[in-house]
Amino acid sequence: MKRALPWSDQVDVISSDESSSSSSSSSSYSSFDVEVQVNDGTKNVAVDQPPKELSSDGLLIRKAEIYQEYMKQLPIPTQRGSVIPFTTWMGLGRSIKQLYGQPLHYLTNILLKQWDHSRVGSEDEHRPLDIIIHPCKAEATVWLVEELHRQTSSHHHMAKLWQSDPMHHAFIDSIFLQL
Repeated sequence: MKRALPWSDQVDVISSDESSSSSSSSSSYSSFDVEVQVNDGTKNVAVDQPPKELSSDGLLIRKAEIYQEYMKQLPIPTQRGSVIPFTTWMGLGRSIKQLYGQPLHYLTNILLKQWDHSRVGSEDEHRPLDIIIHPCKAEATVWLVEELHRQTSSHHHMAKLWQSDPMHHAFIDSIFLQL
């Protein structure tokens, strides 16, 4: 992504709230003018502001959108830290987060939980997973799924999942400030 202005250029922003109720726009956003002064030149720009009060659904969608945009920006590690011993998929996920210092996507955390639940009742249920599947393959699988979730997931879909699960916070690694 290219930076619009070099860091050395000074930018002064002057805003004047011109949003009045006489606006005929049917949008839920209010607009105000911003005067941007870059060194010697001045540009006027109209900026849309989100409404001050969002519905709970709208707020959840906005949180999911911010979350997804943040997760898209995180790079997938290209080099392995070490071979990670693990007994469960969720345990592997915790170790990956700790080793690489990165959160895993909400959908990846849910999938790891589902994979662990799918082992219940199998003849290998109590065997450590790192005996069944090589730790390097398991880690590569988690990172592949993580990349798919980071790059292709819809924030609308996540918001619907969050809305239907009151405990969704348990599977969201803390990464961003509350709105």
